[in-house]
Amino acid sequence: MAGPEVPGEGVHEVVRQVVREVVPTEHAGGFVVRVGGHDQSYVDLGDPTRLVFDYVRRMGDVVDALPAGALRVVHVGGAGLTLPRYVAATRPGTSQVVLEPDELLTALVRERLPLPRGSGIKVRPVDGVSGVAALRDDHAHLLVLDAYDDGEVPADLLTAAFLGDVARVLAPGGLVLVNLADRAPFGRARDVVARLRAAVGPVVLSAEPATLRGRRPGNLLLVAGTTPPLEALRRSAATSAAPYRVLDPRQVSDSFGGGR
Repeated sequence: MAGPEVPGEGVHEVVRQVVREVVPTEHAGGFVVRVGGHDQSYVDLGDPTRLVFDYVRRMGDVVDALPAGALRVVHVGGAGLTLPRYVAATRPGTSQVVLEPDELLTALVRERLPLPRGSGIKVRPVDGVSGVAALRDDHAHLLVLDAYDDGEVPADLLTAAFLGDVARVLAPGGLVLVNLADRAPFGRARDVVARLRAAVGPVVLSAEPATLRGRRPGNLLLVAGTTPPLEALRRSAATSAAPYRVLDPRQVSDSFGGGR
């Protein structure tokens, strides 16, 4: 009969170590924030309105489509805080809350890519589900869901229950913006479209033409609300340096159905 197992002998524990990096680029003042080998953010310290990643530029277009003036914005997912920096630069006086559970990443970003004084950006070290649950009703003019773990949006941030709580937090006329990586036949996007429509309201969607045609994976931006800014987004798409398409609620239903 074998003797009792001695702790540490023949037992191997594999711990996934996530490497967090801030990598300088060839552009002066430009840095890439990389987590676990995935590029998460591009930050230009000299010009926070310079949005290098195409999908982030499209997110900036959504911000620009909102009514003029200061806003209340909630970000689920922070990384390098690229979009919060953009909002702070283009909407002075805006109050922003960033829900980012990775405290090591936040500390690295604060050290290497410090926020400007008076930015109005507050980072809370909590996950999206508990962070949104703690927010008051009718708080946010815009809630941005841009959180990734190992290249995927965490599943608990895409449930009907969580999106229902997101709807509770939205101010009247507020918008939800979801950055979702997917590829044809868009199984995940179909589910999220259905849940957003049920919880928040009509959904418009933007993506690169090649992604919509199924030629390659890409970032789908879903914008939901009682009155999504369709025409403003189409004007931005028409003048964008990186062409993209904007689907209206009917086209979204035709192309993505009602979910599964």
